[in-house]
Amino acid sequence: MQVADLILNKPVVLAPMAGVTDRPFRVLCRRLGADLAVSEMISANTALFATQKTRRRLDHAGEISPRIVQIAGGDPQMLSEAAQLNEQMGADIVDINMGCPAKKVCNKLAGSALLSDEPLVYKILKAVVSSVAVPVTLKIRTGPDRHNRNGPAIARIAEDCGVAMLSVHGRTRADKFLGDAEYDTIAQIKHNVSIPVLANGDIACPESAAHVFEHTGADGIMIGRAAQGNPWIFREIKHYLDTGQRLAPPTDSEKAEVLKWHLRNLYELYGEYSGVRVARKHIAWYCKGKPGAGEFRQSVYRVENAEEQLARVDEFFQQPVAIAS
Repeated sequence: MQVADLILNKPVVLAPMAGVTDRPFRVLCRRLGADLAVSEMISANTALFATQKTRRRLDHAGEISPRIVQIAGGDPQMLSEAAQLNEQMGADIVDINMGCPAKKVCNKLAGSALLSDEPLVYKILKAVVSSVAVPVTLKIRTGPDRHNRNGPAIARIAEDCGVAMLSVHGRTRADKFLGDAEYDTIAQIKHNVSIPVLANGDIACPESAAHVFEHTGADGIMIGRAAQGNPWIFREIKHYLDTGQRLAPPTDSEKAEVLKWHLRNLYELYGEYSGVRVARKHIAWYCKGKPGAGEFRQSVYRVENAEEQLARVDEFFQQPVAIAS
């Protein structure tokens, strides 16, 4: 598949996740095998671009191309203006969010709420695609609810409007993140359009990645929650797809070094006070499943400075593993 000037074979892509896919995490996942990494969702309200929160989300310093920025909103004009500003600020690809099921997003007729209004979807996509020179991509769900999986119709609208790539999460808006993702609708979408399609939803290991590729015929896959605390999943999936063999998991030493790199970059982006606090959820994800993780998590949550947080991480990953007699 080709997006912009990039030609990719079965790409494995980091999905946009609010509060997670900031610049440090995107850079890290790209280093560990992700072919593309999409930014956190940014409001199409350009009046918010001056706020510290949005400025951080627009920060691409040190990030390799293509830089993908996701925007969200429900007004064609506002989305067009936001796309133009992001293009001026270095975005190589603009992605439009029509997949987020969060109530605060859908209540503003944005995210997956837009799937219920196909004429508005057409107006938005036509306006944004015609307003920028960079490729425009789209992320959707399979439909508003299980009685109206109109993903194939939305996909045809996207193709007609010149959208360069489509990412589809295998749940409806009403499903939120409950139940299992279904891939039949994604397969139908892939069959109906000629633009590249990425499959998303419940891909948590190399075997599930291979299954989704086979079931849907998708051009690529998108990984979301399974990458939290496990950025190695990208290289593991790619190795499995290439060889049919499982790659050895990272050692505790590698986990510690990668986590400390991640934390230092969070401190640099957010400042020490906020960075230490943003880091806590990441530390919990990295330590999940390791003996003593619960106690460690509770203790490290009380740490207030970067130096001690890094030292605690070192200490935790260097502890000997108890062997049952």
